[in-house]
Amino acid sequence: MATPRIFTAQALASGANIQLEAGPSHHLLKVLRMKPGADLRLFNGHGGSFAATLAGSRGQCALVAVGEFAPADCESPLAIELAIGISRGERMDWIVHKAVELGVAAIRPLVTQRTEVRLGGERGDKKLGHWRQIAIAACEQCGRNRLPAIHPPERLADWLPQATGLGLVLAPGAAQPLAALGERPSALSLLIGPEGGLAEGEIAAAQASGFIAVSLGPRVLRTETAPLAALAICQARWGDLAD
Repeated sequence: MATPRIFTAQALASGANIQLEAGPSHHLLKVLRMKPGADLRLFNGHGGSFAATLAGSRGQCALVAVGEFAPADCESPLAIELAIGISRGERMDWIVHKAVELGVAAIRPLVTQRTEVRLGGERGDKKLGHWRQIAIAACEQCGRNRLPAIHPPERLADWLPQATGLGLVLAPGAAQPLAALGERPSALSLLIGPEGGLAEGEIAAAQASGFIAVSLGPRVLRTETAPLAALAICQARWGDLAD
């Protein structure tokens, strides 16, 4: 079995002994059934990771001895913010997990004209916490030591003036293919609609804010497929999948 990678929100230092939070403790002790002396790696989202050893347990919590620090990270040189219309059901969960695997720096859930999900108050806070936990699980799985930012949902019109880097909006039928763009940005904002896509007026508003309308080819992709294809293209052209 591969050495488990565990996220903790605690400060970490070589030589320290810590008690893990309930979630990771349950995973180590009940799911993986690890025994004292077993190896693992810890990271807290701020870069690098620590070798660690399961020292035992106190009640339901795992006790861990923190070992040597390794500074290596696997972040992309291309900082991508994925701004995407909120999808129904488990589609958004899938997008968050796979986008983190593909190296996004941030995810911006958006309320657009065709967004059918309504998140507000306690429900919105709960959903945001859920997405952040998915991002943590994705980092544990794929080897990332820095957590991408998962922002609270906001209206597309409110976000557009704040977008940074090269702005790209996916628009089926756009004359410019994403894969043919010649610029090599260090940062970009990638805007994608929910089920049904962005309305024509929203695409026009994005273009008025400096976004370039791009396509992914002759086929119309689903909202959970389009961001993954676009992210893979961007990383292959300008990020850590490039030659």
